[in-house]
Amino acid sequence: MLRLGIDIDGTVTDPKTFVPYLNKSFKKSLTYNDLTEYDLTKVLNISEQGFWKWMDEFEPIIYKEAPLAPYAKEVLDEWKLQHQLYFISARREHLLDITYNWFKENEIYYHHIELIGHHNKLEAVKQNEISIFFEDKHDNACMISEEHDIPVILFNTPYNQEPIPKGVIRVNNWLEAKKWVNHWSDVKVL
Repeated sequence: MLRLGIDIDGTVTDPKTFVPYLNKSFKKSLTYNDLTEYDLTKVLNISEQGFWKWMDEFEPIIYKEAPLAPYAKEVLDEWKLQHQLYFISARREHLLDITYNWFKENEIYYHHIELIGHHNKLEAVKQNEISIFFEDKHDNACMISEEHDIPVILFNTPYNQEPIPKGVIRVNNWLEAKKWVNHWSDVKVL
């Protein structure tokens, strides 16, 4: 049984989630492919302060309404019987109730949910003894893989196209992730 560490936003939720909110709030006509930077202040050409003011207002709404990434539920439903599902997110702690409600409404099973309030997930990965991590943020994926010597599944997005080290595996969707994990866990057993 593996202990899977899973980011939430852009991994379990559809990475396109923010686009309509950004367009409406900032009077833009961005497409998902325009999000070539994880740092939205650069995409929107706004200050850090302006961005966080916007996030304080819209983050709860966005996270409450976020659609699932394609195939996420099907794969996670299968894995809940085979592995432990540990969701580790950079979301801030005041969003815990919204997060639990979203999991309940979308019928996503979890063994543990942890909102750490920042992007450095290294300590949470170590404390929770994660076997494989699932992420959409490029530098997180690289740091986790290199620091903890575990495979990290990086969900392919326009904002994470930098080169990846050997321990980071780029996938396009949850079906590809499932195929890789199932093969890897079969090989580990042999």
